[in-house]
Amino acid sequence: MSYSYETIEDIIRLAEEHSISFSDVVLQAELENYENDVETVMAAIDTRLQVFEKSIQAGLLNTGKTPSEMSGGQGAQLLAQGQPRFMSDLMYKSMTYAIAVNEANAKMFKVVACPTAGSCGVMPGCVKAVGEHYNLSHDDYVRGFLTGAGIGNVVTNRACVAGAVGGCQAEVGTASAMAAGAIVEMMGGTPRQVGNALAICMKNLLGLVCDPVAGLVEVPCIKRNGVYTAHALTAAEMAMAGIESQIPPDEVIETMNIVGRAMPAALRETSDGGLAKTLTGEKIAKRVRSL
Repeated sequence: MSYSYETIEDIIRLAEEHSISFSDVVLQAELENYENDVETVMAAIDTRLQVFEKSIQAGLLNTGKTPSEMSGGQGAQLLAQGQPRFMSDLMYKSMTYAIAVNEANAKMFKVVACPTAGSCGVMPGCVKAVGEHYNLSHDDYVRGFLTGAGIGNVVTNRACVAGAVGGCQAEVGTASAMAAGAIVEMMGGTPRQVGNALAICMKNLLGLVCDPVAGLVEVPCIKRNGVYTAHALTAAEMAMAGIESQIPPDEVIETMNIVGRAMPAALRETSDGGLAKTLTGEKIAKRVRSL
């Protein structure tokens, strides 16, 4: 029996046919397609989970500004505040961790591109915050990682994950969908709930532009990662409550691809539109070019 998949529906169907989880299908496909053994795959996942942790800590502990002076120390600032004013402790923690990871990326620390460096904070932010809050096991983290990887694999192969191709909806949109599916899996959700979580998440990010100020992955990217952890958690909450996306996940992914490729080039990572072309954005760009 082959566990190869091309779509999210393939993964869900295989999981339901064999009474296994979403992450089990992704693992079996990895073993089958790359002729790896379980130990090799698990070692690779463990390495990436360790980078998740180290990048969070690097972002929280290294509070200096980046060379552009646009970012740095914001994750630590949130951590120091301690108590959220408007959101749950879990959501606040996931936001804080995500911003810390993206600050680490801006300072050239090692990160896991999930799916890209510019969107690298959402997955680790959500996964670590949920894991800590519910005292989940290492196996739960692994299942979440595999689920996010499977979602990212489908989006990469059937659509796009680069801001230069599909705007930020392709980057942080995919990252949020990966995180939403991952935390549903970690919390024992069904394969269909995983699919609904990613669909609810991604369809509400359609049209998000990629407009980095001065061409750097800092503004608005870092705060955007923090904001969209809340988006992922919201989608996961709905899915686990039994709410379904009326548009199936694969159709949402296809739509994201179409919308992204229809965007003007100015809104696809060129820094020729959006926030990058505001008066302040252009002043920052001029200053950065003079460094």
